[in-house]
Amino acid sequence: MAMRLYNTMGRKMEEFKPIVEGQVGFYGCGPTVYNYAHIGNLRAYVFLDVLDKTLSLLGYKIKHVMNITDVGHLSDDGDNGEDKMKKSAAERHQSVLEVANFYTDAFMKDIDAMNIRHPDVICRATEHIDDMIELIKKIEANGHTYMAGGNLYYDISTYPDYGKLANLNLDELKAGAGKRKVVVIDENKRNPGDFVLWFTKSKFEDQAMTWDSPWGRGYPGWHIECSAMSMKYLGKHIDIHTGGIDHVPVHHTNEIAQSEGSFDEAERAKGPWVNYWLHNEFLILEGGKMSKSSGNFITLQTSLPPERGYSLKDKGFAPLDYRFFLMSGHYRKQLVFSLEALESAKSGRAALNARVAKLISKANEEEKLGLTRENFTSLLSGLALDEESMNKFREGLENDLATPVAMAAMQKAAAGKGGVKASVELATLLKMDSVLSLDVIKNAFDVLDEQAKLSGTAGNASANDHAGDPEAAEIDALVAERTAAKKAKDFAKADEIRNQLTARGVIIIDTPNGPTWKRS
Repeated sequence: MAMRLYNTMGRKMEEFKPIVEGQVGFYGCGPTVYNYAHIGNLRAYVFLDVLDKTLSLLGYKIKHVMNITDVGHLSDDGDNGEDKMKKSAAERHQSVLEVANFYTDAFMKDIDAMNIRHPDVICRATEHIDDMIELIKKIEANGHTYMAGGNLYYDISTYPDYGKLANLNLDELKAGAGKRKVVVIDENKRNPGDFVLWFTKSKFEDQAMTWDSPWGRGYPGWHIECSAMSMKYLGKHIDIHTGGIDHVPVHHTNEIAQSEGSFDEAERAKGPWVNYWLHNEFLILEGGKMSKSSGNFITLQTSLPPERGYSLKDKGFAPLDYRFFLMSGHYRKQLVFSLEALESAKSGRAALNARVAKLISKANEEEKLGLTRENFTSLLSGLALDEESMNKFREGLENDLATPVAMAAMQKAAAGKGGVKASVELATLLKMDSVLSLDVIKNAFDVLDEQAKLSGTAGNASANDHAGDPEAAEIDALVAERTAAKKAKDFAKADEIRNQLTARGVIIIDTPNGPTWKRS
């Protein structure tokens, strides 16, 4: 099956065909480093990571580029509002670069915790000002710009295809109407949809970072950085560009106009700047939109004052619990977040790890494989795969990165089946985990280690270990009820009891000598 992707340009599924056979160059919009990434932001990078690793799985040689916006991003995409970087620097009593470095480091810690592979190129806007200036010169030479009030603007009326990604109507935009909400604040603009390529001191008298340019000392507009840096590292024509769905009507629309507006005749003849546009949907909170001021700003692992929000870590969740949760939904579908839903994902991941642990024990006992935490990668990498499960896995990912299908294939492989060796299923899981990155085998050894600690006192562990627990008798009864349900093959009842105990902060550990439990 050939890989198919949903191209936002045209709103349809298309077979993926790279510009150069066997190679893929793609660009993903990175963070604006003025604050911690919230969990909604991080959804975009898990999606991007799955794309990256799927392309690698399918045998493509990839070059993945991502920007770091450390200058020029206003609170409104249409050149209005506050400078996010400057505002954060004032609040923290630091320089803009100090703020950028701090939050870039925090972002990197978050993506590392979620097993997100670093892009091949991570480029900072402040380190590519000269590239932006050179690109703007080409846009200017092609007649797409005008000066007004000290700023250099892109005139969207000079680019007939403006708005094609977002299905915007150019005539309506000129009149200030249409599908995109445009508020005319900047009286220098000829059209409401025009945007700034280069700001001078006319925008902010006390702008923290400025550079010399042919249009005066100032700083670049936000949109130009992605065009300049993608072209520097990937060339004038690239295979894939990704971002959040909120980037479509303004940021990516403007990127296309300025990128293709820089083309000469030969470059235009070679085709569009980007062949495939991929966009992830929003993460939706049950309590409303996530924001710093609303008290529901949620980070992955950075503690916050209660009035601002909280971290998933402080609520008892691991970063991979959140990755597991995200991959339960398709990247193009809105995903509703709640702590209850995340708790379910945590339980699901724990159950998956426990099943993989059973496979390890089986492989070592029946096949004498000798798997350990240190050698499992080398021992399993050369083994045959469960082709039935692997084909289902690939089919899911090749169908527009359908992670729920891929996750189902992993769950099936972890469950084991008649006629397939445990070692084969483990080798298959290792291959699947090269994309899903849930550390299922590594975490399974954690389960086995915990079981080994408890196995010596099995049988009377509950009585000895939980003698001072006022709920011990009740929990023991529930654990026994779960065991009976499993023997009766009433797995729904067994799962219901496990979830009930998990909600009470009780973790069940299945050992060779029977189940035991502990407080989380």
